[in-house]
Amino acid sequence: MIADVTAGTGISTRIDEARPAARPATRHGSAAGGGLLLGVAVVLVALNLRPAITSVGPVLGQARDGLGASATWAGVLTTIPGLCFALAGLAAPALARRAGTTAAVALSMTVLACGLLARVLGGPLLVLAGTMVATGGIALANVLVPVVVKSSFPARIGLMTGMYTAALQGGGALGSAVTAPLGTALGGWRPALASWAALAVVALVVWSLAARARRRAGPAAERETAPASHGPARSLLRSPLAWVVTVFFGLQACLAYVLMGWLPLVLIDAGVSQANAGLYVGALSLVGVPVSLTVPALAARQRSQSGWIVGLGVIGLTGMVGLMLAPAAVPLLWTLLIGTGMSVFSLALTLLALRARTGEDTARLSGMAQGFGYLLAAVGPFLFGLLHDISGGWTVPLLMLIGVLLAQMLFGSVAGRPRYV
Repeated sequence: MIADVTAGTGISTRIDEARPAARPATRHGSAAGGGLLLGVAVVLVALNLRPAITSVGPVLGQARDGLGASATWAGVLTTIPGLCFALAGLAAPALARRAGTTAAVALSMTVLACGLLARVLGGPLLVLAGTMVATGGIALANVLVPVVVKSSFPARIGLMTGMYTAALQGGGALGSAVTAPLGTALGGWRPALASWAALAVVALVVWSLAARARRRAGPAAERETAPASHGPARSLLRSPLAWVVTVFFGLQACLAYVLMGWLPLVLIDAGVSQANAGLYVGALSLVGVPVSLTVPALAARQRSQSGWIVGLGVIGLTGMVGLMLAPAAVPLLWTLLIGTGMSVFSLALTLLALRARTGEDTARLSGMAQGFGYLLAAVGPFLFGLLHDISGGWTVPLLMLIGVLLAQMLFGSVAGRPRYV
């Protein structure tokens, strides 16, 4: 209509033509800002995915004494996270399909905060129940954040996965290092553990702001954070590649569970002081942070990630053999080599996005790999301890770990090839 009224002048026509061009620029600016805020939100969510677990160890003795709980209770408390990771991880894709990924991640942070607060308000049973709720929230986010990375940062999968993994590892180290001083400053283990709920609330607020920014950027940007649904859900249980990725994920998680739980005792029995053994285990996690920030971004640029997976496995294997043959010779070196090898975790997360074509398939693969993978991982610490009891030493259980690592390298090399589930 405007063009008809002003025909022949050319002036209003040019103005009218300029207006549509300005709108996409505004949307692009909003989308860019929303993408940056979403990246920050992803990092904040990742920071929350380990402190709920690693914060318990430093104050476990105080909690047991204060609650009058048994050693069996403590064993159950430390076993809950792995089981919740498996069970809630399997349920995450269905939740994302119903509610959308954005809403499901927000729910995960809400559940986490509620569980962290609930577990310090009562006796031993409430501590267990609150821990189950909190780790259930963590398990949902574990599965869904790779979906967000795949859908919202398709050109930066490696970079965002590296940042996410580094934040996850940094959060775990923070939980171990800060909780005991917090207990001293705040007056006990209850406020120290409850204080981690504040970090979950911050992540929830920033995540909600990022989701609002994506909605303002337009329907297309908003849909990026939710996997599209095309008919009935497709099961990946019949996909050989999905099972290869799942076994690879479970094997690397098994190694991590065993080493974080048993390495201090292995080192102490080799003559390392208790204080130094604790520091070495802290280094086991921290050494993976710079690797996680660099390797996934480099590996994702290549068609195959197999070489990176095998290379990190060889580094870890060197440290494992050294730990078995001469544990007291250079224990810090063995620990750093093993920790570098364990940083293959960042590549395991990267593969969840790279081996799927769509966000919906990423959700299914992530749920399958983490659900069944963590069930496999939960067997590792028990079997390691059983072999130690049977053999009376550490050589046989360490040989088991070397076998697990070799299998991890084999399955990882297959999972790293450029194919899709």
